[in-house]
Amino acid sequence: MKKIAGVILGAALGMAALPALAGDGTEPSADTVVATVNGTEITLGHVIAFRERLPEQYQQLPDDVLFKGIVDQLIQQQALADVLDQNPTRRNLLGLENQSRAFKASEMLDRLSAVEIPEADLRAAYDERFANRPPEMEYNASHILVKTREEAEEIIKELEAGADFAELAKEKSTGPSAANGGKLGWFGKGMMVKPFEDAVVALEPGQISGPVETQFGWHVIRLDEVREKPAPTFEEVREQLAAELKQARIDAEVERLTAEAKVERPEIEFDPAAFRNGELID
Repeated sequence: MKKIAGVILGAALGMAALPALAGDGTEPSADTVVATVNGTEITLGHVIAFRERLPEQYQQLPDDVLFKGIVDQLIQQQALADVLDQNPTRRNLLGLENQSRAFKASEMLDRLSAVEIPEADLRAAYDERFANRPPEMEYNASHILVKTREEAEEIIKELEAGADFAELAKEKSTGPSAANGGKLGWFGKGMMVKPFEDAVVALEPGQISGPVETQFGWHVIRLDEVREKPAPTFEEVREQLAAELKQARIDAEVERLTAEAKVERPEIEFDPAAFRNGELID
């Protein structure tokens, strides 16, 4: 697909006459011939199939430019293919088999993906995941980050003596939240490194931790608030649930079809590194 860029850009710079489509006044069809190369017909159907697999940026081109670019590309491909067909190598033929296999498999996956998930299944998945889920907690905390345990212990002493947490954070913290008085905002479990999270969960609102070491340094943490994290609405997670259920169904169907296929693996032994030997198919 990358190589069509030059063809399409060339068409955009210098438009030539386009092939007439059904010039007798009839409606064009997939069988309408737009070019013939060495006796091989290139039809409107070929052009449509080619366009559908183009990257989105090419789809935005004007129809006349894109049409001519695709036809030119198909003409070039057929001219090159005709030469190769006269003397294909074993590598060529094996590659064609792989390409054909991959194309067909991709098309089957597209068909499976096109099946819509029933609304009832989406609702059931939502209820299963969120309706009876125990509430998750979120934490709002502040911290002061320093390099050594001794510095952290000294800060704790100052706080116990009545120093203002935010002012100490602005003055002594090396973390990016220092300018904001050490405030980290709301976060849930799994969003902070484990030692930091464990220390926060163990605190009561308003309580200050002892020195906490992480890979970033030593922290003095104050838990400011806690709250229950509300479950997302159905509409908020609808697309995510649909994608997950669709993928699960695709995976199950692929496994079923593979299991039902008659697969035979000859009991032969050879060094797996043989697949790196390109000379075998020369």
